[in-house]
Amino acid sequence: MATSLGAFVLGTPDPPALADFYRALLGWQEVDREPSWVRLRAPEHERPGRFQLEPDHTPPVWPQRPGGQQMQAHLDVLVDDLDAETERACALGATLEEHQPRKGVRVLHDPHGHPFCLFVPGA
Repeated sequence: MATSLGAFVLGTPDPPALADFYRALLGWQEVDREPSWVRLRAPEHERPGRFQLEPDHTPPVWPQRPGGQQMQAHLDVLVDDLDAETERACALGATLEEHQPRKGVRVLHDPHGHPFCLFVPGA
């Protein structure tokens, strides 16, 4: 049997709100929605993103700091224009991380604190 990634799932205290952020950021389509679960998918393929209720969600800290919730995963989002897409993501509710690791990459946090990176090809 072949295996492949079925989806990514982000825990959040408000699945509909976080799904709305990523739907707007990525241009994905909503498949179904409940108060505790929302499923999106990319228009060009079936790999979905899911957002599930975690009432006690603690946002990760990045870069890692002693005593903070560690980042165990993050999303990398390929963009053509790093400055324009950073500005658009912030207008949608993301926040720009103070520490930036290198040129061609921007680390942000979604409205519920999950880190994600915008990056240009070759970065």
